[in-house]
Amino acid sequence: MNTIESASSFDKYWQIIQRRWYPSLGVFFPVMFLTLLALHFQKPAYEAEGKLMFQRSNTISTMTGVAPELGKLEAVTQDDKTNPLNTEAEIIRSIPLVQQTIIELDLKNDHGQPLKPREFLKNFTVKDIKGADVIQISYRDRDPEVAAEVVNTVMRAYLDHNVSSRRKEASAARKFITMQLPTAESIVSNAEAELARFKERNKVVSLEEEASKSIELVTEFQRQIGESQSQLADINSQSESLRQQLNMTSQQAVAATNVSQTAGVQDILKEVQQLESQLAARRTVLQDDHPEIISLVNKQKALKAILNQRIKQAVGTTQTQDNNNFQNGALKQQLAGDLVKLESNRLGLVSKVAALSNLQSAYKQRLNILPRLEQQQRQLERKVQASQNTYSLLLQKLQESRIAENQNVGNASLVSEAQVPDKPVSSPLIAYISAGLLATLAAIAYMYILEAKDKSIKTIDEAKELLGLTLLGVIPFFQEPRTYHHSQEGLEIYPSRLVVRDYPRSPISEAYRMLRANLKFMSADKELKTIVVTSSIPGEGKSTVAANLALAMAQTERQVLLIDGDLHCPVQHKIWELTNSQGLSHVIIGQAESDIAIKQVTDNLDVLTAGVVPPSPASLLDSKRMASLMQTYATNYDFVIIDAPSLNVAADAATLGQMADGVLFIVRPGVVDSVHAAIACEILEKSGQNVLGQVVNGVIPKNESHSYYYFNQESQQQEYSVAR
Repeated sequence: MNTIESASSFDKYWQIIQRRWYPSLGVFFPVMFLTLLALHFQKPAYEAEGKLMFQRSNTISTMTGVAPELGKLEAVTQDDKTNPLNTEAEIIRSIPLVQQTIIELDLKNDHGQPLKPREFLKNFTVKDIKGADVIQISYRDRDPEVAAEVVNTVMRAYLDHNVSSRRKEASAARKFITMQLPTAESIVSNAEAELARFKERNKVVSLEEEASKSIELVTEFQRQIGESQSQLADINSQSESLRQQLNMTSQQAVAATNVSQTAGVQDILKEVQQLESQLAARRTVLQDDHPEIISLVNKQKALKAILNQRIKQAVGTTQTQDNNNFQNGALKQQLAGDLVKLESNRLGLVSKVAALSNLQSAYKQRLNILPRLEQQQRQLERKVQASQNTYSLLLQKLQESRIAENQNVGNASLVSEAQVPDKPVSSPLIAYISAGLLATLAAIAYMYILEAKDKSIKTIDEAKELLGLTLLGVIPFFQEPRTYHHSQEGLEIYPSRLVVRDYPRSPISEAYRMLRANLKFMSADKELKTIVVTSSIPGEGKSTVAANLALAMAQTERQVLLIDGDLHCPVQHKIWELTNSQGLSHVIIGQAESDIAIKQVTDNLDVLTAGVVPPSPASLLDSKRMASLMQTYATNYDFVIIDAPSLNVAADAATLGQMADGVLFIVRPGVVDSVHAAIACEILEKSGQNVLGQVVNGVIPKNESHSYYYFNQESQQQEYSVAR
């Protein structure tokens, strides 16, 4: 779609050039002559140029490692098309540098006043050289020495600005870093103190080693607890076996052991045993109430009392012990001793298991809190590390900024100074090109003015767009051949307008036949018999179109009547070379009959001329008599074509259109303007006419963006030669 629109616009401009090229020459040559004359008397201008080279980064900074990013040429945006040299070029063209150069060299304009920056920039050029990190600076002036001085001064000013700007950046960085160092140092101290308090509070030395060692200890404690529990089970089994053999508890075994190991108890036990033996022996001889038996019994009781007292002292209990328990044999005493040892070992193992369990539980609790302690320690260590890194970086950058602040070299250097030019930049070729361009622009502007002032319809497309009517036919323009006739006044020349009759094989005749076919297609549903032919203004060729259309219809062996309804300026009698003594005006008022007034001009075609021009044509055409005649003619003929006056001349066409089946509107490019055409269309619309469509007459094919018919002047001349 864009391609079609572009082609259409190009064709439109080309048509304008074709129409206006000749008058525009009257502007082109004078402007070109005056421009060449002005350039001839103008003093030549000289142009001096110098070059600056830029490095992507500061050489000294890169070599020393100090502030490598300082002064680095880099675009702000990441666009591949962005060139950082363009930024430096804009700095060179900046007002401060320009103003400094103007003041230093005391530059003045042609009027002797100080040169303004905008006047300076008109002759000042800064551009980068493609493929190299070099900027070319040039200045044009009528004085070659001034041109060279300006370029060199600007380059020196820029180099000073480049170094000073780098120093300002470094100085600002140094001041900022100096202000930030105390805060950074304080942050480091606080972070380190917080980490130390954490380790002291939680007794942290190395959490990783502690976790590893704790896991080993918990495992070892578990192993020892298992071994101790196994030993305890074994001791319990042995103790139970010994208790069953001795028939005593562990406490009793302990007591028996203690008693058996007490010397006083054993002595009493021996005496008691001897006394019991003696008592048993005497009872075999004596009665229980015998004094000796009674004495022995009393003595036995006394010894037992002493025995109980000594046992109490030995075992610490007042419970009376069975004497048999203290009178065990050596084996039983040994077993009791073993039971006591086993009880002692059991108690030791129970204590050991409890102690190991407590230690294991304590280490497990420590292991449970180690992850949280590790997390807290990592956070504190990160704070310490971050603050230390920041502090170290600030110290490093402070040193770098101090060194960079004292540097006297930027990333721009002078490649070549401007030399005093010895030849002017202007040349005859440039002068001619400049004059030609200026003259061309003036000619184009003149074409535009002429086109804007010309309101006439120029092409078929303009007619279609402006009127909005159906295009029924396109009649090309042709140079009408002349016919010669002898009269009383001598040799008279008349143009031949009846192309369909005189040149039936010409392209123009074919155009009329196409118009006839289009009208026939329009009347497919409703018979179209009466047609009024009119136009906006006189001179558009409506009468010629009406005559040739009538001929084209008559060639189809239909009866056609051509009526000259233009009672203001009739021309049909001239086209057909008929007398106009009797015509339509006479028939309307009854001074002539239709049979007499209507004349046959060719087979199937009759013509009714206008007759004498009446004083009030509108009243005649709007009469009942005229309406009756129209009905009669429509009945007697297959087609009735009425040549009506132009719409902007009289209202006759609108009146006749009410009596006809339709109105055929004629438009001629280059003759009618858009204003008159729009007024004519408005008249037709308001009067309620059945407008069949428009016929564009007198079309010049070369003025059209595209040809509707293959027609040219050569084919026209060949057709005329054949006809002769």
